Parts: sequence; C-alpha cells; structure tokens
Amino acid sequence: MEFPSDLKYTQSDEWIRAEGRKATLGVTDYAQDQLSDIVFVEIVVAPGDTLEKGKAIATVESVKAAAEVYSPVTGKVTRINEQLAASPEWINAEPFGKAWMIEFELGDPAELKGLLDAGGYEKHCAERSH
Repeated sequence: MEFPSDLKYTQSDEWIRAEGRKATLGVTDYAQDQLSDIVFVEIVVAPGDTLEKGKAIATVESVKAAAEVYSPVTGKVTRINEQLAASPEWINAEPFGKAWMIEFELGDPAELKGLLDAGGYEKHCAERSH
C-alpha cells in the first residue's frame, strides 16, 4: 500500500496534493483496496462550484460497496477529471495518478494543517485493519 509523503490525507480516505493555492483531490490507495474493484464514479461538482468542507464531491461504487468522497477543505473547483467516469478502474490502478477527481483553488491554505501527513495516515489505516 502506498502513502506518498507529498500528500495530505483525511481520516475518511481522501488525499490532497497542494502547490500554493492550487490543489488536487482523489481517494487513497487504502480506500480503493477496501472497496475492491471500482465499477462506477460520479463526480457531483463542476468547474466554478464552491467546495464546502465536509460536503460530497463524488460517489464511488465497487462490486462490494458504495462510498461518498468528501471535500476536507473549502475552495473553488477549477477542473474535474472527466475521463474518470469512463475509466473508473483507474482508481484501483493509479489512485494517486490518473485517478485524480478534481482540481481546485484552496479557499484557505491553513485548512491543510488539520489534515494528516503520510505517517499519520498510515498509522490510522493500520489501526483500522486490526
């Protein structure tokens, strides 16, 4: 399982890669592993939408379960990964690469301080696996 050190993580299994005020969001390797084979993705926000902390930005369905993907921060959507709906299996193959869900401008970069670093998220995942 991968835990890239350049990302921030949520306890609900989203990742954020931030460079200045620009950020990208997706679901983690742990999340895709728990869900198993991803068969459907619906991104429910669009460019120009305002992100609200704690609000759903996507639904991911697998052969086992369905899960909501939430925004852990505020911001404004600048781009969505339109190819992901046609290729939901990318989440299983490349959760930190081709399977990004949205790009956005951070509302308040200080909100990232409330998220987990790679070590903290790896520990969180290990605790849930027992």
